[in-house]
Amino acid sequence: MSTSDGATIATARLLLRPMTAADTDALLGIFGDPNVMAAFNEPTFERPQMERWVQRNLDHQAAHGYGLYSVVLKADGLLIGDCGLERMDDAGDRDGAVAELGYDFRSDHWNQGYATEAAIAVRDHAFGSLALPRLISLIRVGNEASRRVAEKVGMKHVETVERYGRSYWRYGIARDDARGG
Repeated sequence: MSTSDGATIATARLLLRPMTAADTDALLGIFGDPNVMAAFNEPTFERPQMERWVQRNLDHQAAHGYGLYSVVLKADGLLIGDCGLERMDDAGDRDGAVAELGYDFRSDHWNQGYATEAAIAVRDHAFGSLALPRLISLIRVGNEASRRVAEKVGMKHVETVERYGRSYWRYGIARDDARGG
């Protein structure tokens, strides 16, 4: 997700900066990785699909004032993931839309706390600067690593839902709950 003014968020080890079209090749290193795509039960991306995905995210950012950040290691400038917010239709929400917190990281950087570190920074920005009332995460049933990240961010399992013929764990957190914990 990026801030409405395009600012970068820094954590102890990471820089979360607005995604750009120039990130396509680095992001293909994530979405072209069979280990990453196994979590989605999807085939790996080819370059044209990656270009469309990046453009969709850039269009989302322009339309809503937030979107996905590219996550870069401070130590060496390597882009290792994306993390941010996507506005999505949600029939259970009063205004018909809600922000989903999502994250994807290179498999060679898993199990080092980067996803949790980035997701906490995005959560705090969403509830602080953006003043969003709540966040959700939809996680493919069986993706235990993403489930653990959601829980470390303070999200609670709400329900299991079906979307596009697939089962997802729906996690959520309200701004007031994040402040209290």
